[in-house]
Amino acid sequence: MVKIAIIGGGIAGLTTAIALKQAGFQPEIFEAAPQIRAVGAGLVLAANAMKALKHIGIESEIIERGNALPAFVIYDSGGKVILKTDSISLSQKYGTDNFTIHRADLHAVLLSKAKNLSINLNRQAVDFIQKPDSVIIHFKDGAQLETDFLIVADGIHSAIRQKLIPGSTPRYAGYTCWRAVIDNSRLKITETSETWGVEGRFGIVPLKGNKIYWFACINAPENDLKMKKMGVSDLRIHFKHFHPAVPDILWETSDEALIHNDILDIKPLNRFAYGRILLVGDAAHATTPNMGQGACQAIEDAVTLGAILKQNPDLPAVFRLYEQKRLARTRYIINTSRNLGSLAQTRNPILATLRNFLFRLIPESFSRLQFKKLYDISF
Repeated sequence: MVKIAIIGGGIAGLTTAIALKQAGFQPEIFEAAPQIRAVGAGLVLAANAMKALKHIGIESEIIERGNALPAFVIYDSGGKVILKTDSISLSQKYGTDNFTIHRADLHAVLLSKAKNLSINLNRQAVDFIQKPDSVIIHFKDGAQLETDFLIVADGIHSAIRQKLIPGSTPRYAGYTCWRAVIDNSRLKITETSETWGVEGRFGIVPLKGNKIYWFACINAPENDLKMKKMGVSDLRIHFKHFHPAVPDILWETSDEALIHNDILDIKPLNRFAYGRILLVGDAAHATTPNMGQGACQAIEDAVTLGAILKQNPDLPAVFRLYEQKRLARTRYIINTSRNLGSLAQTRNPILATLRNFLFRLIPESFSRLQFKKLYDISF
């Protein structure tokens, strides 16, 4: 049996393991943390990710735990619509809806499908040696493992990627972000939206179970101490001029619920395949969250790899084919998402007014072309 090690037990690593298992392999997962758990709050699984999950037979479990996204609206700070998209027409065209889901629920589904695979915890990979017929992995605790092939799925800060490509360090997008999941019993919000103002940006994502996932982004220097110290009361002051839904949500949020981090991505890479080593997920193409495609692209990676493996058992050749299929698509998403974030985060009132005016003029045909580029995918 061919030995395949997967470094990382997040969305990319678990989904890749499931896809490889379905292709007839028994990959082994190595996770740095003492337990596999979701880090973060909510996320969007767009139609392309749902199609990928359907391909590996776990779409129904996601639908059961997720919340269908009927529409997405962008408002200005006063509550006037800038842009609105209707997911009903998307589901009719692409065969599935966009869904929102808590990361913990997605992880639970993925773990249930990977339960018969070997998952090793407290095993942080820090280095490797690639030989002609194997890869030796070095772990932080001093242990070593020799494997036939290595799939790197340990995220944006991947030590293995940075050994392979020394210049591939994360880059700051120019804004920092707070997230939380709160109870929706009093607010009863059903609409998924973002609000764009010169003070920052605020997103609202209803989840199943009467919960709301929200996020707030503010332009700031990287690793800014002032931003790190901000709590809910500070965010209430900062966003006090936004339309009522925003301060209402912040009044329902406690400091204990907050998650804070700077927004990062990595500059698009020119390669994902390095002989017997393959990069997937954020280790390969970490993107800003502005298009809601981070987890979606990790899932696409896994399903694409599994689909190729079912047709071709030669792993080095499969890795190269995977690279050919994934490079241009993920490059487009990284660049487009970064540019969209810059537009959304502008602090110039004149530019913001012009942006809002132009977005309101975007024809439906243009939006359809963008959706087709994202959602029209097959495996």
